[in-house]
Amino acid sequence: MKYIKRILVVLISFFLFGCKVIVEENCPEVEECETITLGQDKIVSIELDSIYKLDNIYQDYSATVSGSIEYNKDTLEVKGIENGVGVIKLTKDNNIDRFTFYVFSEDKVELRIIGDRIMHVGEELTLSSNLPNAAFSSSDSSIISVTSEGLVKANKAGKVTITATLGDETDEVTFTVYGEENTEFTLLGIDQIEDYLSLFSGKRVGLITNQSGVNSSYISSIDILYKYTNLVSLFSPEHGIRGNVNEGATVGDTVDAKTGVKINSLYGNTLSPTKEMLDEIDVICFDIQDVGARFYTYIYTMSNAMIECQKYNKKFVVFDRPNPIGDTVEGNILNMDYSSFIGKFPLVQRHGMTVGELALMFNQEFGIGCDLEVVKMKNYNRNLYLDETSMPWVNPSPNIPQIETAVVYPGTCVFEGTNLSVARGTTKPFQWIGAPYIDGIAWADALNELGLPGVYFRPVWFTPLSSTNANQLCSGVEVHVTDRSTFESVYTGWAMFYVIRHMYPSNFKMTTSTINVNTGCNYFSKDLYNLEELRTIIQNDSNTFKQTRSKYLLY
Repeated sequence: MKYIKRILVVLISFFLFGCKVIVEENCPEVEECETITLGQDKIVSIELDSIYKLDNIYQDYSATVSGSIEYNKDTLEVKGIENGVGVIKLTKDNNIDRFTFYVFSEDKVELRIIGDRIMHVGEELTLSSNLPNAAFSSSDSSIISVTSEGLVKANKAGKVTITATLGDETDEVTFTVYGEENTEFTLLGIDQIEDYLSLFSGKRVGLITNQSGVNSSYISSIDILYKYTNLVSLFSPEHGIRGNVNEGATVGDTVDAKTGVKINSLYGNTLSPTKEMLDEIDVICFDIQDVGARFYTYIYTMSNAMIECQKYNKKFVVFDRPNPIGDTVEGNILNMDYSSFIGKFPLVQRHGMTVGELALMFNQEFGIGCDLEVVKMKNYNRNLYLDETSMPWVNPSPNIPQIETAVVYPGTCVFEGTNLSVARGTTKPFQWIGAPYIDGIAWADALNELGLPGVYFRPVWFTPLSSTNANQLCSGVEVHVTDRSTFESVYTGWAMFYVIRHMYPSNFKMTTSTINVNTGCNYFSKDLYNLEELRTIIQNDSNTFKQTRSKYLLY
């Protein structure tokens, strides 16, 4: 039995960490348990209701306990209380040790495959489970073939489900196979965490993220950093850590229900991490899906944190991820007289940059100067829209539900600050634009007569559930993008604005200050230019911005 357990723990450790393990021959004061030492990580297998005693060096360490164990700090004893996995994180000063306990009983253990896997074409590995004699199978053997004993081979790029079966027990794990020849399969920054652990060794780690921060298998960045680093603080942007707060609403401090890590709000009493928040960490990370528009606030949460990191000598790490609407550059450069939290730097509305590239630009071009590291993606094709790749799309905020929304958003967001609804709370926010006083048929006809490239306008009627004109029937248009390659998002939004204000000069209203900070100029509040002149401004500013951004492109 002891020999079987030794093999089992070694296999699990190899599966989890993919590295050489050292099996300790002496397990203090407990019979039949084996410890595998991996630097500051230890894996221990213990039977249900048995005791494992930690070394006396941990007497002065603070402990965080989760899972299927209980811990007595006075006696340093760990007890297995139910089948499964338990974790103790032991912290003293900036040092952390972590014990992962595999708790089992001979009569009842649930079958388990630990973790998700990423492979490359041609790679082979051997799987194991926490129960002997489980049989393995693949949902698509053309992508990954697997023998019943667990020998896995990656044949081509794709995603499959590997299933382990033993009697009535089953467990499943998602495998993603990448091939260098297939650029659609991109490795996100967070996918490569194991290659960058040196950045976090012995460090207290903070993370700015929300529900969109996931790896290629939809595993939360919170869970990933909690597993691989000493994650001690989370930071929440607008809309909250799980994306459940409406636009502009204050986000409060709280605690993450799953990990127990405290959450500091960066969209409440402060828009920047305070000295007190930063005193508790050494490294702060950023992993949020941007939408590719200048006025999306997450990138300014990032820049504010970078500024404070420079002030208090903290390292800032960005896990890069795609710009969901590709490489297109379009818009006017923000006039710094209208700088705000929805437009802090002289960017155009559609900047065509990843968050990592923006961080480099903010840091160098705009003089932040923090200790910055960008964890680059691999196999990223910047010309692709996110839905043309294998990358996951998780709504980054409540009213950006799909890629098509993000495509039109740099243009139709111009209506924020007017008395037109952008259809918040409907199924087509920012794609439906309207108001109770508008004749949608007439507006659609007027817009279609302009012959704008890559777009068709259809009259619609809708009732927004929040914000402007909430619970009122509105008539307006739907923006149908018919050709992404020719569609000019910003100019289309400006043309819509120009036409509707002149169709309804007495009904159309705007808030001047909001329009100015939204557009980064006073062209609209003062009605300074006609459509042809506005298009020339967009073309000139876009060309200027392309030259500026070229120094910071990573892909």
